[in-house]
Amino acid sequence: MKLAKTQSDDTVVMDMTPMIDVVFQLIIFFMLLMDMSQKDLETLVLPKAKEAVEDKPDPKDPRPVLNILPSGQILVQREIVYDPKNDDAYKKLQEYLFKRAKQMPKAHVDPANPKSAIAPDKPILVRADQSTPFKHIQKVMEICGKQDIKIWKIELAASELKTEVPGAPAAGGH
Repeated sequence: MKLAKTQSDDTVVMDMTPMIDVVFQLIIFFMLLMDMSQKDLETLVLPKAKEAVEDKPDPKDPRPVLNILPSGQILVQREIVYDPKNDDAYKKLQEYLFKRAKQMPKAHVDPANPKSAIAPDKPILVRADQSTPFKHIQKVMEICGKQDIKIWKIELAASELKTEVPGAPAAGGH
């Protein structure tokens, strides 16, 4: 018995719209995620350090990060907490550091002496552009030492000093 072959003109067309929607949503998700991970850091030219330790912060325990621009503006998570043009005697910066100091875990300044002062045990990170006048960094350090704040651990950011390998071509080409 011979079976007749039937040909169907029905072609299956796949609708790509949902697939494109998902791809665009993934792109938007990753763009936002990348922006959020860099929110603490401003674009600064950090001073070079001859000796330094690589910064490996604990992602579960975010630390305060202060960015000091060459103009003297101090930013925390892209928000200006001090602007020398509108000098407010560092009130917003002091309020921010006071709140952060209250949230930070406390410990004795001298662990061997139980009668020593109790202060926040975690450091803050101060990132200043290499052309920032030191007086702005000094003022941040003074505020950290105030009686109601007492943040005594401060980390200063620097970039690595690149050393040239003898015999290698100089950077920038010939």
